[in-house]
Amino acid sequence: MGKPKPQKKKSSKPREKSVLGPGGSVSKSTMAQDPSTLLEQATVLLQTGQADSALALAQQALDLTPEKTAAQLPAVNLLGEINVELGDIDTARQHFIYAVNLDIDGFIPESEGGGAEKFLWLAQLSEQGGTDSVLWFEKGVSALRHGLQSLEGKTAPNEVADAEEKKTKLANALCAVAEIYMTDLSWEEDAENRCESLITEALLVKPDAPEVLQTLASIRISQLRTEDAQAALTRSLGLWKDLPPEDLRVPDFPLRISLARLLMEVTMEMEALQVLERLILEDDQSVEAWYLGGWCLYLLAEKQQVPQNAAADAESPRQASLVASREWLKTSLKLYDLLEYEDDRLRDHAIELVQEMNKELGEDVDDDSEAEAGGDWEDEEIEAESDDSDHEMADS
Repeated sequence: MGKPKPQKKKSSKPREKSVLGPGGSVSKSTMAQDPSTLLEQATVLLQTGQADSALALAQQALDLTPEKTAAQLPAVNLLGEINVELGDIDTARQHFIYAVNLDIDGFIPESEGGGAEKFLWLAQLSEQGGTDSVLWFEKGVSALRHGLQSLEGKTAPNEVADAEEKKTKLANALCAVAEIYMTDLSWEEDAENRCESLITEALLVKPDAPEVLQTLASIRISQLRTEDAQAALTRSLGLWKDLPPEDLRVPDFPLRISLARLLMEVTMEMEALQVLERLILEDDQSVEAWYLGGWCLYLLAEKQQVPQNAAADAESPRQASLVASREWLKTSLKLYDLLEYEDDRLRDHAIELVQEMNKELGEDVDDDSEAEAGGDWEDEEIEAESDDSDHEMADS
C-alpha cells in the first residue's frame, strides 16, 4: 500500500517549528492545532521513518475530532498504517475495521479519508486469508469502480492522475484475488474460471502494467501454457528494462524479485540473470537476489554438457557458470547470517547447491570468507562429520 498523502487543508495558524517536546513527546502547543495540520505532520514523520512520533500526533488528531463521525476517517486510516509500520497488526486491523464502520461502502471521497484503501489493507492483514481476503478485496474493487465512474469524462490534470492511480489499484487488487485463487483457493471448482475473469478485467484496466502481465504469466504457468507465459514475461520486462533506475515506471524491488523467479520457472534464465544483476546493483544486501542469481547460474550450468576432461577444460562455460554460481550463493549465505534472515528453505537450498558444486569443482580453499560470516553452516557440516566418526569409533 502506498503511504497516505498529506491532507491539503491548511491551518489558519502558522506552522509550529517543532511539534515534539523533549524525548520525542508531543509538545503542549499541539493541543491548539487543527487536526488536519497534525495529520500532515504525522504523515511526514511516518514517511521519514519516525513512526513512533507519528503515532502520537495521529492519536492527538483523532482525539480532537468528533467521535463516531466520518471526520475521523483520515486519522483512523493513518493510525492503521502507522501501526502496520510498527508491527502492531492487531491494532492496525482494529483501526481499519473502525474506518469501515464509518464508510461501509467506501463511497466517501478519498480526500475526506474514504475510499478503498481500508478494504485493501484488511485483505492483506486478514488472519483467515483465503475467502476472507477475497471478500475484503472485492469491497475494495467495488469502491475503486465507483470512484472511477465518478471520474469518467473528467479532464483536469489532477482528476486524470487520480483516475490512473485508481486504475492501478484496481488492477493490482484484481491480480491479488487471482493469486489467492491460484494458491489458497486453488481447490475451488471455479478457481480457474475466476482467475481468467479477473486477469481479463485487469488487462482491460491496465494492459501495460508489469504486475498484471506477471500475474497473467503465473496463470499461464499453472495451466502449463509455457509459451504464453514466456510471451507475457517478455512483454512485462520490455516495458522497463531500458529505463534508468530512478524512472517511476520501473517496478519496485519485490515485484522484480518475483519476475526473476517466474523467468527461471519458464527457462528464461538469461533474462532472469539480467534482472537480478540490476537488483544487486541497486541493493547488494538482498539475500534473495544473491540466492536467486546463484541458483540461476547453476541452472545455466546444468544446460551445458559436462566436459569429458574437466581439468583440461577448466574454462568451459559450465565451469565458469558453476564458479560464479557458487560465489553468488556463498554471498547469500554470508548475508543470511549477517542480517539474521529467516527463510530456512532458502538457506538449506543454497547450502545444498554449494555442496553439490563442491563435488565437481573441489573445495574453494582460497576463499577465507567461508570461515567468517558463512561459518555457521560449515560448522554444522563439520559437527555432523565428527559425530559420524565418533559413532564409527564406538562401533569398532
